[in-house]
Amino acid sequence: MMKLDFSNMMESRIGERGISIGAIEDMEHRIKEIDRKLKSDRSEGRLQFMELPYKNVDEIISLANEEATKYENFVLIGIGGSSWGSIALHTALSHPYYNLLPASKRNGRPRFFVIDNCDPDETAGLFDIIDMEETLINVVSKSGTTPEPMANFVKCYEMMKRSVGKAYAEHFIITTDEGDGDGVLRRVAEREGIRCLEIPKRVGGRFSVFSPAGLFPAAVSGIDIKEVLNGARHMDEACKKPDIWDNPAYMFAVLEYLAIDKGYNISVLMPYSRKLRYFGNWYMQLWAESLGKEHDRDNNTVNAGSTPLKAIGAADQHSLLQLFNEGPFDKVITFIRVESYENDVSLPAVFRGWNELEYFGGHTLGELMKTEQFATELALTNHMRPNKTIVIPAINAFTVGALMYFFELVTTVMGELLNVNAFDQPGVEEGKRLTYALMGRRGFEREREEIRAKMGEEEKESESLVIYME
Repeated sequence: MMKLDFSNMMESRIGERGISIGAIEDMEHRIKEIDRKLKSDRSEGRLQFMELPYKNVDEIISLANEEATKYENFVLIGIGGSSWGSIALHTALSHPYYNLLPASKRNGRPRFFVIDNCDPDETAGLFDIIDMEETLINVVSKSGTTPEPMANFVKCYEMMKRSVGKAYAEHFIITTDEGDGDGVLRRVAEREGIRCLEIPKRVGGRFSVFSPAGLFPAAVSGIDIKEVLNGARHMDEACKKPDIWDNPAYMFAVLEYLAIDKGYNISVLMPYSRKLRYFGNWYMQLWAESLGKEHDRDNNTVNAGSTPLKAIGAADQHSLLQLFNEGPFDKVITFIRVESYENDVSLPAVFRGWNELEYFGGHTLGELMKTEQFATELALTNHMRPNKTIVIPAINAFTVGALMYFFELVTTVMGELLNVNAFDQPGVEEGKRLTYALMGRRGFEREREEIRAKMGEEEKESESLVIYME
């Protein structure tokens, strides 16, 4: 059974730095108002991500199974919401050394690669180890205009045509916004005869993991996406109660909101499993892009949000825990505790008489991992640092799907509490526009001239502010 333990957030555990029962009770009326609003928005189709777990995915599975047997390599081209969900699912639910397994131990599935940046060394390095003739490329972009994946797409398009000739279109699958053909990727797909999967129009990229954007790559790797959606549906039901004390998503959001009021503006997610390391990246994008807003819905300047940070237990006990325990009182730590690991490694009783080593005998690495988590939780609590723990029975398709839906809902509720639009990203779009201008995209000539003029002025002003590192 999954559960949220927030005992160590409370005044009763960490004194005045904690949250009082009364503070939570004061939020009950507001949460019930938010509950009514979310249910109304959902019924009117404004929260389409909530409906994704209920979609039929038979066609996705059929296509993935058909394509998986044809190729040695699967390459996902995307960035942000078009890649983090897929990476998180694959890393959590596949063998930790999946690409190094022989094909027979991958059930004939292709190796899994991701190009999620415009780093030339990384992209060129991938071209060194894959044969285009043995590769299926899934280009994922909701808008079809994001510079990084589109640059990688045009390069792969050129290489694929050169490698396989007229059959190049068979080696691509495009996942983009559903619509009437107005998106550039959809137009490319239609002109080139490339198959196309659709992301619902009212589902943003960072909320698209339960759409073909996240599910198709997972299904190609053999992940049970129906069970992923079962987990999401289970969490949807678990979070329908309007009472804050019975709804884990509402309670989680309220605790984070109240913590911000107490000066805790960094939200740390610390799973005790390497399998969930990229789940942390997925969470960071979801939280940061949704909640980090300059203006609220009433156009007041609020500069809202808290900064998400991922840490991995137990490794980051040896990099970040010193700061967490003794640094500024500005962080809330959320642990993800795994009750049972898929595998365990027994530790032998060797080096008898050596106190520093013999105590491992009769224990397991899984036992050590859980002990490390509890010890870190205890140390933070002793230092009066607010922390809470999500406990999951195991890491599997069901629990990962449930966790992802949980954090999507928590983020949505936080948007309501902060009175910001959790589904736009004006700060990201500005960076895109500036990139278009500097790279010479037509239609951005005015912006390009403005940038050049400003850069020239700033260069003159900052000539004395440069130190050469020679």
